[in-house]
Amino acid sequence: MTMRKEPQSKRLRAMAFSVAAIISSFAAAPDVMAADKLDTSRLVSVGGDVTEIIYALGEQNRLIARDTTSMYPEAATKLPDVGYMRALSPEGILAMNPTAIIAIEGSGPPEALNVLKGASVPFETVPNAYTREGILAKIDRVGDLLAQPDKAKALEDKVGADLDAAIADAAKRPESERKRILFILSMQGGKIMASGTGTAADGIIKLSGSVNAVGNFPGYKPLTDEAIVEAKPDVILMMNRGDGSGTTNEDLLKQPALALTPAAQKKAIIRMDGLYLLGFGPRTASAVRELNAAIYGS
Repeated sequence: MTMRKEPQSKRLRAMAFSVAAIISSFAAAPDVMAADKLDTSRLVSVGGDVTEIIYALGEQNRLIARDTTSMYPEAATKLPDVGYMRALSPEGILAMNPTAIIAIEGSGPPEALNVLKGASVPFETVPNAYTREGILAKIDRVGDLLAQPDKAKALEDKVGADLDAAIADAAKRPESERKRILFILSMQGGKIMASGTGTAADGIIKLSGSVNAVGNFPGYKPLTDEAIVEAKPDVILMMNRGDGSGTTNEDLLKQPALALTPAAQKKAIIRMDGLYLLGFGPRTASAVRELNAAIYGS
C-alpha cells in the first residue's frame, strides 16, 4: 500500500506551530525563573519599606545603594542615595553598576522606569497595599527575589503575629468611642492637603481603631474650608519631617476653618516619623500601638 504524503505546506505549518509553542513556553517562563536566576549581589533598593525588609531578613550585605526614603535602620543611611523614589534618575542608579534593582510599586516617574526596565539590569517591583496582608505580601516578594523563602516565612510569621495582636487590641474599642482623625499631608497657601481613602494614612488610621475624618474621597486632595469644618476631626495627624521645614502647630491652629474643629480647640495634634507611620513594613504593629496610645492616651 502506498502511503500518501502530506502536502509540504501543511508540514511547514505544523512545524511552525510547534516552534511557536516552544517559544511561547519559554516566553512565559521568565516570571517563574526570575527569582532563581536574579543576581542580587549588587542590589539597589527603592522604597523605605523594601530596604527595611531587606535588613530585617539579614540580607543587607547585598545593598550598594538606596533611595531617599530608606532612612531605617540607621545603617541604611550610610549607603549612597540614588534619589527620591518618585523622582528617580536612571543615570544615577545605573552608575552604581547594580546587578538588580528592587523597587516598591508606585516608584517613578514612568519615563525613568522605562529607561531602567530597558537597561540590561533586572528591574523588579514589590506590590504595595496598606493592609496586614499587604505587608506580608511585600515580605514574601522580597524574600522570593533574594532567594530566601525560609527567612521570609519566619519574618512573615513574626510580623503577622505582632500585627494580629496590635490590630485586635485596637479593635476592642467600641465604635462610639472611636475618634475622627484628619491626616494632613501638607499646608501650602493656607490650603489643607488631606488624606482620603486608599492611602497609607487611611490604612494606619483604620488599623489603629480610629475613623478617617474625610474618608469620602480617594487619594489626597485639598480641602475647602467647609469640608474641614464638616469633617469635625478630634485629632490632627501629620508626619514629623524632622528637618524643621514642615508646618508648625501654631500655623495649623491659625488656619481659620481648622481653628473651629474639636482637634484644634483641644490642640490635639500628633506627629510621627513618616516611614514608621506610613511605611507598612516590619514595624507597623509598633506604629499601630504608638498611634493608638497617642490618640486615646493609653
